[in-house]
Amino acid sequence: MARFPPHHFRDVARLDQTPFPLDILDLGHDGRGVARRADGKPVSVTGALPGERVLVRQTARSRSLDEAVTLDVERASPDRVQPRCPHFGVCSGCVLQHLEESKQILAKQRVLLENCERIGHVVPEQVLPPLTDRQWGYRRKGRFSVRRVEKKGRTLVGFRELDPRFVADLSICYTAIPAIGERVAALSALVDAMDGRREIPQIEFIAGDDTVALVFRHLAPLSPADRERLQAFAQDHGFAIFLQPGGIDSVHALWPGDPPLSFRLPQWDVELKFRPLDFIQVNRGLNEKMIALALELLDTRPGERVLDLFCGLGNFTLPLARGNAEVIGVEGDAGLVARARENAALNGLANAEFHAADLTQPLDGKPWAGQGFDRLLLDPPRSGADAVLRQLSLKGLKRIVYVSCHPGSLARDAGYLVNERGWKLRAAGVMDMFPHTAHVESIALFEP
Repeated sequence: MARFPPHHFRDVARLDQTPFPLDILDLGHDGRGVARRADGKPVSVTGALPGERVLVRQTARSRSLDEAVTLDVERASPDRVQPRCPHFGVCSGCVLQHLEESKQILAKQRVLLENCERIGHVVPEQVLPPLTDRQWGYRRKGRFSVRRVEKKGRTLVGFRELDPRFVADLSICYTAIPAIGERVAALSALVDAMDGRREIPQIEFIAGDDTVALVFRHLAPLSPADRERLQAFAQDHGFAIFLQPGGIDSVHALWPGDPPLSFRLPQWDVELKFRPLDFIQVNRGLNEKMIALALELLDTRPGERVLDLFCGLGNFTLPLARGNAEVIGVEGDAGLVARARENAALNGLANAEFHAADLTQPLDGKPWAGQGFDRLLLDPPRSGADAVLRQLSLKGLKRIVYVSCHPGSLARDAGYLVNERGWKLRAAGVMDMFPHTAHVESIALFEP
């Protein structure tokens, strides 16, 4: 029998702590097993896979759903593997490490297709082959929580536990790039030695091609000794260190004075510079494959105009422009728009134009909104693109490519395009941007 580590959960004293067996029927969209009690009530089970019989303990309950954690696996799925990470079952960073890698992406594909049918009432004419890249050491951007725990006599640095009240006591992270993942314990020791260790709630990391940056959020001014400790750590490990005493605009370099942050997209001879808290796709290899697929699906022709909504730094815009299309990028974050313009100039791309606009608000008076376009690319946040799609005139568009980080919002928007605007969902597929997590990245192609 496989045994699982202890868990901390809310209000467990109020629950029946007697272990009981369950047969797992399915895998939920959050990566947990789905079972039913004898009375038919559904139970969501952490650490369980379809086809397994597991011994569980209840961790939460509501009128419609119980939650439980796996204590032992009495009958294992043939798809179960030994998790690589010693923190699996406690850390919430990746909840699918016990599922064989090739089966993880198929589970995500099922989530996408079920969402499309259940939420959007649509079915893609073609299911695209899943897009995958390296499974470990891929995460180049993330945020560690920091907490001084007096009972343990030290400072913890890590992602949240499955119970988000707690910070996971990490010694290593195999999904982060090695420069970060292999230094989690060193980060913990660094903060623990600082005078202001109780005033640092989080550390963000972000990596360009040549520089790995750490951003230390601090709630009180750092002592000169702490600043020296941070600089020495940066020099010893090859990091750039930024400090954040307040909001995003307060971020500034501690060492070195002006560290360069950028990444290249070699296939399109494009370089994108960014700031340490900017959004970039976390998985470098998958990002390049995703751009190539999006451009292939858009299938732009010479002389056409493309509208790129939620364009960020120009991750799709600039490769599109390198292909000689005239591209208009629109993004809600004015800082990202400024950097996108700088990136266009850096790469000598005069055919890429950028505008700042809140795409959840009315577009009346926006000069770009009334212009004619041949192709539309969208890469919205989790909330999706419903607000902007309902305002856009889709007349004249030959194709829409929708890149999504949330299958539910993509399904909703696909339903709108198909069932209310008369478009066809030609193809859809998943992309494994976050291996070993339940996160589902997807892409869809629409034609009129």
